Amino acid sequence: MEYTQEIVVNVPRDRFLELFDNPSLMSHWQKGLLSFEPLTGVPGQNGATSKLVYKRGRGTLEMVETILRRQLPDHFDGSYDANGVHNISNNQFIDLDGTATKWVAHNIFELKGFMKVIGLLFGFTFRKETLKTMEAFKNFAESNPQS
Repeated sequence: MEYTQEIVVNVPRDRFLELFDNPSLMSHWQKGLLSFEPLTGVPGQNGATSKLVYKRGRGTLEMVETILRRQLPDHFDGSYDANGVHNISNNQFIDLDGTATKWVAHNIFELKGFMKVIGLLFGFTFRKETLKTMEAFKNFAESNPQS
């Protein structure tokens, strides 16, 4: 499964990245994030891995993030692995006249086992969740326009 979502965030790209690239702020816009734990490498840098734990329903979802490409201010790409799911997220940040940022997120999901069935039946929810997360970041960033 592969798709692209985009959103315009009405803050300058420098501020956008300051908020986006700060793990201590992730819980403000990533619904259900319980913890972010660096595992290997320098957090946020190419090749680094981190464990993210999210509250999902009555349980938790654990995933490992691997930074694939960090070329800020333009690109930030990572892979995210959980049981039965491998997601590659390629993110582009486009400056719009120094006043706003266009965020383009291209996602590729590889599903295995039971998750393959879930993807076939409910694939549209992956797109919907990606957009909800992007909208949550937009709301957070626009309500925190200055440091």
